[in-house]
Amino acid sequence: MTYRRPPLPNEPVRILAVDDIRENLIALEAALDQPGVELVTASSGFEALELLLRQDFALALLDVQMPEMDGFELAELMRGTERTRGVPIIFLTAVATDERRKFRGFETGAVDYLLKPIDITVLNSKVAVFVELARQRREIAFQRDELGAALGRLRAHGDNSPLAVLEIDSTLRIVGWYKSAERTLGYAAGDVLGIPLSEAPFLPPNGGREAFLKGMGELLEGGDRRAMQEHRYRRADGVLREGEWYCSSLAGTGPITSGGRPGSVMIEMLDITERRRAEDTQRLLIGELNHRVKNTLATVQAIASQGFRHARSHREFQDAFTGRLQALARAHSMLSATTWESASLKRLIADHVAIGALSEDRLLLDGPDADLPPELALRFSLVFHELATNAHKYGAFSNAVGTVRLVWTVTRDVLAMEWSEHGGPPVSPPERRGFGSTLIEHSMVSDGARIVSDFAPEGMRWSMILPLAPGAGIAEPEPKPAPQQLVPPPPAPSPVSDAPASMPPMRILVVEDEPLVAMELIMEIEDGGCIAIGPATSCEQALAMIRDSEPDLALLDGNLNGEKIGPVADALAARDTPFAFVSGYDREHLPADHAGRPMLNKPFVVADVRTMLLQLAEMAKAPIPE
Repeated sequence: MTYRRPPLPNEPVRILAVDDIRENLIALEAALDQPGVELVTASSGFEALELLLRQDFALALLDVQMPEMDGFELAELMRGTERTRGVPIIFLTAVATDERRKFRGFETGAVDYLLKPIDITVLNSKVAVFVELARQRREIAFQRDELGAALGRLRAHGDNSPLAVLEIDSTLRIVGWYKSAERTLGYAAGDVLGIPLSEAPFLPPNGGREAFLKGMGELLEGGDRRAMQEHRYRRADGVLREGEWYCSSLAGTGPITSGGRPGSVMIEMLDITERRRAEDTQRLLIGELNHRVKNTLATVQAIASQGFRHARSHREFQDAFTGRLQALARAHSMLSATTWESASLKRLIADHVAIGALSEDRLLLDGPDADLPPELALRFSLVFHELATNAHKYGAFSNAVGTVRLVWTVTRDVLAMEWSEHGGPPVSPPERRGFGSTLIEHSMVSDGARIVSDFAPEGMRWSMILPLAPGAGIAEPEPKPAPQQLVPPPPAPSPVSDAPASMPPMRILVVEDEPLVAMELIMEIEDGGCIAIGPATSCEQALAMIRDSEPDLALLDGNLNGEKIGPVADALAARDTPFAFVSGYDREHLPADHAGRPMLNKPFVVADVRTMLLQLAEMAKAPIPE
């Protein structure tokens, strides 16, 4: 079946005139010359039928007396066809007509019967009525189609919406249920259409149903309004979830029979369960971060206070304090790599070996790897630092032949460890307890923990019994190895000696958004006889300084208040200006195109800044004095 487009409201209205006499058709064309009206003529009944099947007509003017097929026969055929059954017919005849013939005409569907010669005024008046009716029908059909298309689009959008869409009427009954609601809530339209909202299975009684119903009632009573409410809902599978209900109300304007509009509320529900969980997780993480930061600050405060109290000089305090902060920072980096779940005991030891805190060739290890929880890993890092520092100052590492043996076992969530020194100077109990020894003995405060020191003449010994949390312990099964030397990761650059190496007179750009860190870098640069440029606290400032000052070297923070440092690194690389990163981030968070650049981790040892600058100066092929 071929689709026939309905006529638009502004298209001409067609009238069909059928007469076997050409002069009569010409007379009708002249008589019916109305604006917006098109007269289509046919000279026989068969020609008229063809026209009726191809075009739409508002009125048919049929001559009664025609050869082969008269007007009555044509009218009967029109009434027998669905397409032409509703076309009004006016018969035109020059033959005197009795009541019987008129009755036959009306019986075939005629609406009028006019005798020739026809009064033009009467004909135009009658035709005008049917033309206006046709135009009104067209307008109604056009509005119906437009309204149907709009409702179809609205329905399609409601079905396709990511929100669950439903509608309730002024009596709080569910009258609209879209496929989006079926997808989200799990109930089919047949399960909920027509039921009161108070009995809706998706509103749990203990999830704020009464408050929801009260809110819907207030919306309907308050005119055209909008509101958002938060309520739990129950899916068809019984799972309770969280939802945001966006409601738009249309107040009733009276009964439909009087042209009024019934009241209704369109509801769109957004599932916010995952968002709520994310918000709860965020609050938990912020609280945990706040806790960790405060604990770390308290630890740093205690280290500073106690270290200064026990230090014999400012230099001794600075060295000890910096070393302890470095130990904490390295442990933090390990824990960050495992999202603060655990840290490997062997990796903690290897880290101290890598930075030279423990002598690789004089340290013997015996024990399985173990996963330490975060707090214990941080304390262990401090303990290892203090043990190594004391061994370097007074014990086995203070000469060229001493050794340290570190043995540990893990059984039933208990870590037993022994640090024993051999071959060092004779040991005797100290006259005063230093902060380092106190830190070792009191850093592992927990139920069941025990740390004992033994100042044996042949070497210092520390014994530690520490309970581990359930789930901690041996990282992976492995056979018990013979005592062996630890294989550390690649060593870091060798530290400079206490006597500062001299720097050539160079212009060094500092890009750092933390004022105290920038001050520390600038002081070290100037102490080395160089000129500090900056600090630049944004990429825009850094690029301007590079363009205007043309630095010889540069030190770049890895992140400037959330701004990536990549453009600055690219600009320096384009000028062949050596630079290094000074960052608290790991390398994977730095610009990928510059992964091979030198890097200092925060917090840094001040002496390492001089070492890094010397390395950059060598890269710049500057003449460096011996």
